[in-house]
Amino acid sequence: MRYQKPWLSYEEQADRLEERGLEFDRNDLISHLADVGYYRLSGYWYIYKQNPGSGDESFVEGTSFEKIWDLYTFDRQLRLVTLDAIERVEVYMRTQLAYRLAKTAGPFGYLDRSTLPNMEQSAYGHFMSRCSAAYGRSKALFIEHFKQKYGDLHRLPSYWMLVNIMDFGMMLTLFKGSLDDVRKGIADEMGVPAEVLESWLLTLNTVRNACAHHDRLWNKRLGNKTKIPRSHRCPEWHRPHKVNNRSTFALLTILGYLLERIAPVSSWHDKAVRLIQTRSEEDLCRMGFCKGWETCPMWARWMP
Repeated sequence: MRYQKPWLSYEEQADRLEERGLEFDRNDLISHLADVGYYRLSGYWYIYKQNPGSGDESFVEGTSFEKIWDLYTFDRQLRLVTLDAIERVEVYMRTQLAYRLAKTAGPFGYLDRSTLPNMEQSAYGHFMSRCSAAYGRSKALFIEHFKQKYGDLHRLPSYWMLVNIMDFGMMLTLFKGSLDDVRKGIADEMGVPAEVLESWLLTLNTVRNACAHHDRLWNKRLGNKTKIPRSHRCPEWHRPHKVNNRSTFALLTILGYLLERIAPVSSWHDKAVRLIQTRSEEDLCRMGFCKGWETCPMWARWMP
C-alpha cells in the first residue's frame, strides 16, 4: 500500500483535531505541536479516542488538550524518575562485577575467556570488540591517564576502569558471562536468585534505551516477561497483592526493591510515590496499578 498522507501545517493539524472533537486553546495547541510534534503527541491522545483501533478518529466528548499535555508531562517526569533509579542500579552492578571478577581472575582477567565461562566464544569476541571500541573513543581523564602511562604494554585497562566505560548492555553481557559464584554472590545481596536478577537487568536495559529515546513509558507493556521471585522465597511479591510481570507497576516495583538494598537512604521511593499519586485511578490501572496495589507489602512501606 502506498503511503498517501499529505504534509499539514500546524494550523491545519489544529483544524483536523478540532474536527475530531478535541477541545483546546488554539495558540497553546499550535505552540506544542511545533515543540513536540503531532505524531509524538498522538501516542498520548490515543486512549481518548471514541473507539481506539477501529479507525474512528473522533475524541471522547469533553477531551481537552490540557488533559493530554498533563499526561505527556507526567510521562516525562516518570522517565526521569525511572532513569534515576536505573543509573543507581547500573553503577552498583558495574562496581560489584569489577570487584568480584578482579578478585577472582586479576585486574585483566577478562582477557582470558575461561574466566567468563558462561560467555560463548562468539559472544566473547563481540564483547571484546565493544570493549576496545569503548576504550578507543573514551575521553575520560582516568582512561587518558592509563593510555599515557601504561598504553605501551596494555591495550585495555583494568576491570575497575573498564566497567566504567561500559554501557548497560555491555555490563549485562559481563554479568551473564560471569562465573556462577559471582552471579550468585551479587544476586544474594539483592535477595533474589541469579536468573531473576538477570531477567530484571534485561528489562532495565530495554527500558533504559526506551527512556533515552524519549519513548512513551507510563502505560508501556514490557517487551519481555520479566521474572518474579517465587512465592515460597519472596511471598511479598505475591500476597496480598500479586505483582504481574509486564506492566509499569512491575518495573517500578523492581526498581524500588533494588534501591532498598542499593541505596536504602535514598529519597527515590518518596519521589516515585508522590508522582504516582498525581494520576487518576483509571490512569493507574493502565499502568498496572490495579485495585489493591497499595496492599503490596513493598509499596505499603514506601507510602507516606
